[in-house]
Amino acid sequence: MIGRWWRNRTDRAQRTGPLAAVRVPPSAGVLSCRVLDPVNEPVPHAEFTVSDASGRQVMGGGTDPYGSFVATVPAGEYRLAVSAEGYQPYRANVVVGENVLASLGDVTLQVSEPPALPRPGDWDIEPTHSSIGFTARHIGLARIHGRFNTFAGAVRIAEDMEQSAMHVVIDAASIDTNVRMRDDHLRSADFLDVARFPALEFYSERFVHRGGNRWAVTGALSLHGVTRTITLDTEYLGLGNGMEDEVRAACRATTELHRDDFTVSWQTMLARGIAVVGPSIRIELDVQIVQKS
Repeated sequence: MIGRWWRNRTDRAQRTGPLAAVRVPPSAGVLSCRVLDPVNEPVPHAEFTVSDASGRQVMGGGTDPYGSFVATVPAGEYRLAVSAEGYQPYRANVVVGENVLASLGDVTLQVSEPPALPRPGDWDIEPTHSSIGFTARHIGLARIHGRFNTFAGAVRIAEDMEQSAMHVVIDAASIDTNVRMRDDHLRSADFLDVARFPALEFYSERFVHRGGNRWAVTGALSLHGVTRTITLDTEYLGLGNGMEDEVRAACRATTELHRDDFTVSWQTMLARGIAVVGPSIRIELDVQIVQKS
């Protein structure tokens, strides 16, 4: 009698418990967590990875707008890693049982110290360890990757970092997608028209700190005889020393350009109405700067 009563109570608890609305495959359980900042506000879009006992990643993703995630995984032992921009990483071990909710509850991320900024003064972009690349959509399916092989630039770091300035000049004819015929077409009047506009030029004197190691660098880009304001979404990577003990600073940056904004409007359509070249170009920069002696 007591045994029947206990089984019925357990069945009712399982039907109304935290996994009642979750379809869990056999031999699996559920792992959950809520990620908070030091003042107990949720951290949306924090990145998490779940790895098994051998270190193989089982899954990964981002937290929802409330800082939470829920993952169904095979029963076993796991290593959880959580990271977010501007915070110290969090790691924990967790055991997930069959048809069991393994909740880590609220996880609080601690604010990390941003990397030291470059010293005030004049710095040169070091082309050997820098790159200016781009990606364009091709026939609505694939992506074509390319780069500019020749460029030069300088950065003047101010006492107040937000008052700094940058100037970059790119040789338009140095465009390189590793296909000679395509590169010749890109240099032609259909695209960059390098005979009339031999250089792309970017000048900025507006650096805005977005928190942590994120910066917005806004300036004027001159391309194909047109000048437009663009913003580089920039991740500052910190300081280091080169082979000759020279001081270096590094960053990554991205932006998206719309070809029509710069009157680079050549287009051919395929028979099914798909453009050969997409309307926007994604720009990706990896930059190292070296302080002038």
